[in-house]
Order: sequence, then structure tokens, then C-alpha cells
Amino acid sequence: MGISVPQIRKNVQLFKDVGSTEISALLQSEYHEVRLFALLLMVNRFSKGDGVECETLYELYIHSTKYINNWDLVDTSASSIVGAWLWDKERQKLFEFVNSSSLWERRIAIISTAYFIKKNQFDDTFKIAAILIQDKEDLIHKAVGWMLREVGKRNRDAEELFLKKHYKNMPRTMLRYAIEKFEPEHRKLYLKGKI
Repeated sequence: MGISVPQIRKNVQLFKDVGSTEISALLQSEYHEVRLFALLLMVNRFSKGDGVECETLYELYIHSTKYINNWDLVDTSASSIVGAWLWDKERQKLFEFVNSSSLWERRIAIISTAYFIKKNQFDDTFKIAAILIQDKEDLIHKAVGWMLREVGKRNRDAEELFLKKHYKNMPRTMLRYAIEKFEPEHRKLYLKGKI
């Protein structure tokens, strides 16, 4: 449709009171920008909602993953809705998604853990990353590497403990993303397999 992201974000503020039924319809649009608008509405509503509304939005999200079918749709919404909802709950849904045939559900699983990382909880990021090391999709390699890098910003030792165990089996893209902020010489050692 040619609508810019800033324009979409501006409209989220104008239509922030749109209800779940309308959001669900928007989420099923054939247009990428409309689906992004729906997801940003959901993120906005979730951040201000009570427990009942947040649960409704979470349920809508996990039952609508076939429409959340692009990296930017996942990345702008998964941690703010799925991660936020599951923070103090059972996280089995993430492990269902990580084993899904859907690239986007697998990406939702790892990106959702960004919420946990911000709260210095890394276990599920590492568990999901370990499962996804052998994934065939480059968009998964990038997402896993990105989340490992985010762990490293908060706890470099924890990231390196995971990397030392797994880096030789990682796809190159995943490793490069994970060590992007390391000192050049240290990065080279990882890339040469000499850690």
C-alpha cells in the first residue's frame, strides 16, 4: 500500500480505542501495512490493559500467527505481547512454537524472550536458541544471534558460556550476530574456531 511505518504509528494513537473484534479483522488483511497496524494497536492496548484484556490480546495473537508472517511483524510485537504475557506464567507455548513447521512461529518463540532478557532472565533464550541452532532458515539464524547478543549486553559471561558450548555448531550468520559487539580480536577467535 506504500504507507510508511511512521504514518502507521501515528494512526495507532488516533485509533487506540479500536476493539478486539476490529483488530482481529485488521490482522487478517491481505495488506502487510494493515496487519502491522493491527499488531501495533495490540501492543499499545496490551501495554495499558488489565489482566482480562491482556489475556484476550495474547490469545488473539497466538491464534493469528498465520497472519503474523513477516520478520518486522514478529519483531514489533512478539516480546511486547507474548513475552510480556508469559513472564510470570508457564512458557510451554514458546516450546510448541519453537518446534513448529512455521518459520514465523519459530521466530516468535525466540523474539518473545527479549522481554525476559530485559528482566535479566536468560534460561529460556538459551533453551530455545539451542533448539534452533540447526534451523535451516537465515531469518532464524539472525533472530537467535540477535537475542544472544542482547543477553551479552546484560551478562557477557552468560552469553559466552552458551557460545563456548555451541558456537562451533552454529550457522555463521547466527554466530556473527551473537558476537557483533565483541572486541575485534576476540571476535576473530570465535570465527576461526579457536576459543
